[in-house]
Amino acid sequence: MIPVKTSLNIQMLVNSRKYPSQCPDFLSREATEPVRHFHESLKQYAPTPLVELSALAKRLGVAAIYVKDESKRFGLNAFKGLGGVYALCRVVCQQLGLDHRTVTMEQLQLPENREKVEKMVFVTTTDGNHGKGVSWAAGLLGAKSYVYMPRGSVEARAQAIRDAGSAEVTITDLGYDDAVRYAAKMAEENGWFLVQDTAWPGYDIVPRWIIQGYTTMVYEALDQMELLGRSRPTHVFLQAGVGAMAGGVTGALACTYGEDMPCVSVVEPNQVACIFESVRRNDGGEHKATGSEVTIMAGLNCAEPCQVTWPILRDYTGFCFACPDTVSARGMRVLAAPAGEDRPVTSGESGAVTMGLLSLLLERRELEDFRKTLGLDENSVILLFNTEGDTDPAGYRNIVYNGAYPFGK
Repeated sequence: MIPVKTSLNIQMLVNSRKYPSQCPDFLSREATEPVRHFHESLKQYAPTPLVELSALAKRLGVAAIYVKDESKRFGLNAFKGLGGVYALCRVVCQQLGLDHRTVTMEQLQLPENREKVEKMVFVTTTDGNHGKGVSWAAGLLGAKSYVYMPRGSVEARAQAIRDAGSAEVTITDLGYDDAVRYAAKMAEENGWFLVQDTAWPGYDIVPRWIIQGYTTMVYEALDQMELLGRSRPTHVFLQAGVGAMAGGVTGALACTYGEDMPCVSVVEPNQVACIFESVRRNDGGEHKATGSEVTIMAGLNCAEPCQVTWPILRDYTGFCFACPDTVSARGMRVLAAPAGEDRPVTSGESGAVTMGLLSLLLERRELEDFRKTLGLDENSVILLFNTEGDTDPAGYRNIVYNGAYPFGK
């Protein structure tokens, strides 16, 4: 397939190679009921806000825009705790012989269980938010955790991981995917429990648990939309690194709506777009991204797709986009001051790229063909996920306050 590129340096790819496949049942509402049961047992649990941007939608000429604001999740400023805490729950249940379908955090923290869990050690690699979720979850259970970060990671994100729990954090001189391999090596050598949000041959059970953990936010969002009188979104834009979150949300939508599911678009940085590249190759397999692998979207700087969710994205995604950093920066500013009386949303670089793209698709004449191909019009009901807040406070201020990474005229 040949991607279409505009003068704005945004590329769009139509996914014409959709495979007829069975719904990914492990992401259905029924299959993930134990996930929500466990999340709701946490003292920190509350559904995150679904922010309706009515004035912005009117200005951009669509029926509705909703933003699921995961910056409010568990006090962690990002959604990743959903997957991290559920994966740790499943590992602990497996080790202690507990029933994951009924277990609660209170049960895991009972003295007879905590004594055993405190001897366990968890390890992961992260761009920031996943590691914070693992550190936080391990801290709740009284366990030790080690978190490795790729080169170029911001110290503020490393400190946030330490502050969230009791993790020992190391910023390595490795790229993200090599750092993942290093964490796996350390787990094997030391008998630690690897809790990684991507998969490879021989390692897919824990990633499936993490991905199931992410479904809490999509089922919350669908329930919240229904309360607002919306039967379903028509369009969903999902940012992707390895594609675990994007695939988890897409799979849940496929299980919920079947052939009537919304139009799903995956959005990635143009310097590290592994889902885009895999769709472009058009052979059904996953492929490593091309490019420098360095962007301001730290949480999306992942070059190799998650093998659990790649088939879901291959089968159910309608479109793929690859965007420059300036699109993400624009999205941060739009969300910070959307329009009229709309509620501002604090969004970091990885959380805002979908809003940046959406605003450009609906405003810029150069993207009119993209807009028509997507079927975006006055009847469109659009759902976005703000996956993080200002996880790099200095970077956030520089972009939103000082206008860094301007999009241009």
